[in-house]
Amino acid sequence: MQVKRNYYCLVAGLQDISIETHKLTFGQLEFKNELKTEVHPDDYKLIEKLFLPFDNKNILNLLTKSGKDFDEKGNLEISYLEEQIKETTDLPDYMSKFIASTKSGERIYADMAVEDELATLFYDEMLSHNNEFLRNWFEFDMNVRNIVTASMGRKHNIKYEHLIVGSTEISNIIRKSNARDFGLGSELDYIEELSSISKDDDIQEREMFVDELKWNYLEDVTFFEYFTIEKILAFIIKLGIVERWLAIDKEHGKELFKKLLDELRKSYKLPETFTEK
Repeated sequence: MQVKRNYYCLVAGLQDISIETHKLTFGQLEFKNELKTEVHPDDYKLIEKLFLPFDNKNILNLLTKSGKDFDEKGNLEISYLEEQIKETTDLPDYMSKFIASTKSGERIYADMAVEDELATLFYDEMLSHNNEFLRNWFEFDMNVRNIVTASMGRKHNIKYEHLIVGSTEISNIIRKSNARDFGLGSELDYIEELSSISKDDDIQEREMFVDELKWNYLEDVTFFEYFTIEKILAFIIKLGIVERWLAIDKEHGKELFKKLLDELRKSYKLPETFTEK
């Protein structure tokens, strides 16, 4: 049975933030570093799970030699990652599998883009985590990502089956279903509003809608978690959402749309009649 520790002073001192907060007293990385000495080591390991996506990005950049900047939010330093890529000895299982398959050329999910293959391995491992909050959060995050991808794929007539990540039953249903709600009306209480997201042509409005959905989810699942590590985990995710929006300005809209669309279509060609709005 998991021990639930209460962090009364820590939680009571957190900044009161909303998705429209215009100024933060500290960011995700700064808060993460502070928490290393403020929470129990077992709880800090849970915190590190939320930063694994940044490690994933760094691994991809190193393996593909993209030359992109190293993301300091990751748990692992660049020198350590470079050593582990040469000879993997101490990484999460999903990372070890991904690095080994990429280096050997024997892809685990050969029909996926490499970043989606890594995401699938990552989500599969996180969905078996023993912490209920993390397990449910990553499943929710994956489902939202997949539904948005599929909805946009339908709108722009792009094949999206191989862009859906994860190995769950819901992921497989999204890949195959032709129903308006992907046949998930009785499974996911947010499917109706999310599956109609493609109707909004304003990319920033769409992104805000998705982040508000995530924010509300976090509020709901931590309603009775007053001073626990779950409250802190939710706050970390919220910090990331606020940071993201603080970095987005009005001129960023077109760039954001292009990035998301490029990720969506990957190796597929858009119909000639499609024009960006």
